[in-house]
Amino acid sequence: MITRETPLARTVRIAFLALWLVITLFPLYWIAVTSFKSPGSVFSYPLTYWPKVFSLENYAGLFAKSQFGVYVANSLVVSITAALVATLISLMSAYVLARFEFRSKGALLMGFLVTQMIPSFIALGPLYLMFTSLGLVDNRFGLTLIYIAVCIPFCTVMLRGFFANVPDALEEAAMIDGCSRVGALFRVLVPVMKPGIVAAFIFNFVNCWNELFLSVTLINSDGKKTIPTALNDFISSYNIDWGSMSAAAVLTIVPTMVLFAFASRYIVQGLTAGAVKG
Repeated sequence: MITRETPLARTVRIAFLALWLVITLFPLYWIAVTSFKSPGSVFSYPLTYWPKVFSLENYAGLFAKSQFGVYVANSLVVSITAALVATLISLMSAYVLARFEFRSKGALLMGFLVTQMIPSFIALGPLYLMFTSLGLVDNRFGLTLIYIAVCIPFCTVMLRGFFANVPDALEEAAMIDGCSRVGALFRVLVPVMKPGIVAAFIFNFVNCWNELFLSVTLINSDGKKTIPTALNDFISSYNIDWGSMSAAAVLTIVPTMVLFAFASRYIVQGLTAGAVKG
């Protein structure tokens, strides 16, 4: 029996969701407003929630004080490369886990899930020593490599759930028609799984784009820093450059917002389809 929602319950639900939306969006609003205030009026009294005069000084100063364009380019190269490679590897490993049975399959899946419960900063010491011995410290290739390794476990589990919803008959029909198993995977299954693949890629990209601890530990040169590391540099022992940091944060958020805006349909389809079973 389906019970109808009472007017009071509907009002309470809408009020709660509206309050939650305000709480969620206010930090983003405050960052944006702060970025358009002149440097001298960021903490002026009384505190203003809307700039009296909009100023672009923080944005101009951001590029004058630092190599912000270089940081953006570094983040794009590292994040896109790591996301693409991790998604491709995860696609193939998820296919193996979904379609084949072998002795250590359960232990491997459990290992993938357990790694997601371990905070990344716990491994910073051993990783730094290992990358030092390999000559990969202060190297964008080394940072990309570790990002790939970090993204693969969860992405594999997510894509495996999506593979579980694709009938075996699709690839079997392709193999009967002359495709190899790899050909059936990329010619038949990949087009069907496009929403899941896009969702996995965006998940990987956002994780790499926002990651701080590994990039701060492994990158030292100013010309090789990514955006999170550059944002951390605005915090000194005696001062925080809130205006420049807010402007940098706004410019950092824009690419991910654009990405989600264009790919939101695929994200919803991919995440829901991959969560049905598996």
